[in-house]
This record gives sequence, structure tokens and C-alpha cells, in this order.
Amino acid sequence: MARAAGERAGRGGRTLAFDLAVLLALCALFVASLCLGSVETTPAEVLGILAAGPGDASTAAQVVWQIRLPRVIEAVLLGGALSLSGFLLQTFFANPIADPFVLGVSSGAKLVVAVVIIVVLGAGQVMSPAASVGTAFLGSLVTMGFVLLISRRVRTQGMLIVAGVMVGYICSAVTNFLIAFADDQAIVNLDNWSRGSFSGATWADVGAIAVATLAMSAAVFALSKPLGAYQLGEPYAQSVGVNVLGLRMLIVLVSSLLSACVAAFAGPVSFVGIAAPHLARRGVGSSLPLLVTPACFLTGAAFCCGCDLVARTLFSPVELSVSAVTAVFGAPIVIALMLRGRAGR
Repeated sequence: MARAAGERAGRGGRTLAFDLAVLLALCALFVASLCLGSVETTPAEVLGILAAGPGDASTAAQVVWQIRLPRVIEAVLLGGALSLSGFLLQTFFANPIADPFVLGVSSGAKLVVAVVIIVVLGAGQVMSPAASVGTAFLGSLVTMGFVLLISRRVRTQGMLIVAGVMVGYICSAVTNFLIAFADDQAIVNLDNWSRGSFSGATWADVGAIAVATLAMSAAVFALSKPLGAYQLGEPYAQSVGVNVLGLRMLIVLVSSLLSACVAAFAGPVSFVGIAAPHLARRGVGSSLPLLVTPACFLTGAAFCCGCDLVARTLFSPVELSVSAVTAVFGAPIVIALMLRGRAGR
């Protein structure tokens, strides 16, 4: 019993150390994102600008308050949301490479957003942030429904991933078909959205994102105990009083809403939902949702914040797609962690 208590204490200490390390890295990236760019400022200048408030009319203050600060906050919130969505899907399907991008959920969201963008632009109207989230959520939910139906018919997790990829291809094909009949402005808008970017963030967007992502993140943390039982198998979860059907529905809804929020405001962003949960589990040395959930959010936030900084500054004034940068860094991380895990076994 004393040994078990010692193991729990050691695991808790490792988790706290990892969370603090990631939080420090996130703070450093946050400050760097506010300082670096076409208008460079020092950390002391940024601190003075933030202390003075948004009323300062200087160029540096306007750049920090109106462009960089909402953008970096959006990257932090959406990175954490995408990481949690990937963690939920990996738990749900018991598959280490399940995430919204791989399973075609992001492509489904893109399809519905494409329909709305083309129709709305044709009608001369503008979508509100709530409408963007709603349409992306609908696409994510419908696509997830198809994946769930397929999961009942296939017997291996590998086939499930292949089926998810095929669903993504179908959604992409229908989207391309719609683009063929869209006007030039609609095509430009959809192309800019589909590249994945945190640019153009506004404080109104940040407010909507904060409400959605923080509420859903709190829901994921509240589900930590039943998720831990679910990881041990449905029979065990039922034996300890978990409503498995209700839990599965909540996982689908919460993961779909998290990925929809990312798709609505930043477009499809790849590999964060795979890489960040792996890094979090490796960092805390456990798969317990109670320990992994906070680490997962912080890791995804830091990962997206860093990738956005690279995308914005590496070839300035040319800005890269953030999805391309996350893939460049995320894919090797996943490969390395899987090879390391296999070697360990």
C-alpha cells in the first residue's frame, strides 16, 4: 500500500513538472509572438503596451492589441481544443492515430462550410461567428456519424482509419465539385480558409472561441473519471456504473464541437490532434485522463502557438499555412514516439 502511494506521488510530481515546463514554454512563445514581426518590439515595450491598455494610438500598440494579441490567444485556445478533440477520439476508438483530420471529420466540416460560403456569398450576406461554428459543427457531427456507422461493420482499427480517410476523400471531392460552380470570390474565400491560418483574428472571434473551447475543455476534465474506466473496456466501465452509451454520445458531441470550433475559425489544421496527446501522455508518464487532460490542452496550445510563430515569421513578409507547419513538426514527432514505444516494448 505504501508502494502504491509512493507511485501515485511520483506520478503526480512528474505530471506537475511536465505541466510547468510546458506552461513556461507556452509563456515564452506567447511573448515571442507578441514581439516578433514586421514591427518588432521588446518584451519590456510589450509589457508597457499591455499595461497602458488598448487606447494607445501608436503603431506598435495597435499592432499588438489589434493583430498579434487576438491572434496568439486564438492559436492557444484552438490548439488546446484540437489536442483535446484528438485525445477524445483516440480514447473512443482505442487508436493512437485517430484525430479529426485523419478520420475525415475536418473534411466534413470543410464541406458544409464550403456550401455555406458559396451560398452566403451568392446571397451577399456575411456569416456570423456563431453561424460559422454551427455549420462546421454540423459537418463534423454528420461525418462522425458516418465513421461510427462504419466502425460497427469493420473489425480492425486499421480498416477504420482507412474508412475515415475515404470519407475525407469523398467530402473533399464533393467540395471540389461545388467549387467548380462557385464564383471567383467564393473560391478565393474558401481557398484561404482551407489553408489553415490564425490570421485575421478579431476580439469578437476570441470571445466566441473562449466560451466554446473553455466550456468543452471543462466538460472533458469533468469526464476524466468515466473516461478512465472506459479505457479499461466497456464491460469494466459498465460494472462500475458508467453509462457507456451516454458517455460515447458525449465523447462524439464534445470532440465534434471542439474540432468544429477549430475548423470554423482557423480552417483545417493537421497533426496537432495526433502529436499533442502523444507528447502529453509521454510527458506525464500515464494515460489517466485526469492527468493527461490538462497536459494535453497545454501541449496543444504551445504546439500551435509555436507553429503559428514559425508560419508568420520564417519567410516574412510571406506567411505560410499553419497546417503545413504543424504537419512538418507533427509528423516526425508522431513517428519518433511510435518507434520509441515499439522499441520499449
